Amino acid sequence: MPRTALAEKLADEGLPLKNYRGADTVEVFSDPRDEFEAVRSSAGVYDLGWRSKLVLTGNDRVRWLNGMITNNVRDLPVNHGVYSFVLNAQGRILGDLYAYNRGEYLLVDTDRSQLEPMRELFDKFIIMDDVELTKIEDKLTGIGLAGPGANEILADITREHGQFATGLEPLQVFDTTWAINFGYSIVRSDFPLVPAYELWLAPEHVGTVWNRLTISGATPVGFEALELLRVAAGVPRYGIDIRDRDLPQETEQQRALNFNKGCYVGQEIVERIHSRGAVHRMFTGFKIAHRQLPPPGSKIQAAGKEVGEITSVATVPCDGGQGSIALGYIRREAGNPGSTVEIDGVPAVVTAPPLVDVNVPTTQKS
Repeated sequence: MPRTALAEKLADEGLPLKNYRGADTVEVFSDPRDEFEAVRSSAGVYDLGWRSKLVLTGNDRVRWLNGMITNNVRDLPVNHGVYSFVLNAQGRILGDLYAYNRGEYLLVDTDRSQLEPMRELFDKFIIMDDVELTKIEDKLTGIGLAGPGANEILADITREHGQFATGLEPLQVFDTTWAINFGYSIVRSDFPLVPAYELWLAPEHVGTVWNRLTISGATPVGFEALELLRVAAGVPRYGIDIRDRDLPQETEQQRALNFNKGCYVGQEIVERIHSRGAVHRMFTGFKIAHRQLPPPGSKIQAAGKEVGEITSVATVPCDGGQGSIALGYIRREAGNPGSTVEIDGVPAVVTAPPLVDVNVPTTQKS
């Protein structure tokens, strides 16, 4: 399994490395719950080298990608992005990605574990189109910065170079330079829990940027804490919460869909569901009244009937203690927030995400 560029830089520190979304990276730096709390209360910095990117060039790139994914890239402003699904002809989800308009090219960003299957799928649909796909994971990696203190840290760093990155919209890209040494990009994330950013840069500079962010007060965060944050925010992960048997509207990720963009693979099914009003299942969160977590795949019961299953679980710090939470699918008639259900016989309350309250200080702006 390939290591991320940052994991290579940190290899001599004896930190635990494990596979996360297709690449080996740091599992934990200290304690995952302490790292979780650092992101909630101040700022955390983390590896994003487990993401990979495809560059799309050619005169047909915009028209072609617009016909492959569920969101609209045709009308996407330069240096802005969208979240999207890739579907099969039956409307089932084959993957998820972010697509960015970078002017002379489009940039597709996805998990490393999804990259090769997605590239192969895309290749099959490039027939007479002027489109070229180029993998650039050896040229571009990423570092994440999140928390109520993230804006202040970024402002301090960019102020040193005479340029500022505050006020970015979600999925907007800001290109800048690190002194006079190298260029990099700051991207405002669409993570819903706290202000979050991605820094895209060449792998050889990852150590410099990582060290600068930690010196500025950001706490190193491993992927175990990232998973706690993901579940707490109610963000589904492809391969865990989103599978190739799921339909887009079942995931509750309306941000991935555009109903005015024209034809794309799987559109007929998505439009049919849209016109009929709803699907039978919905993705949501659950607060569990028990410290022992049920495993993913556990069934949800209501009024003695099976009504769904959970897909992700976590024990997270909350209200001065620990809380057991889960994500999963439930039949819509049983999924009203506040409803009581059972998961493997343990009481749980249906809770719309986010599942953990985060109080961002009023001095920080998102």
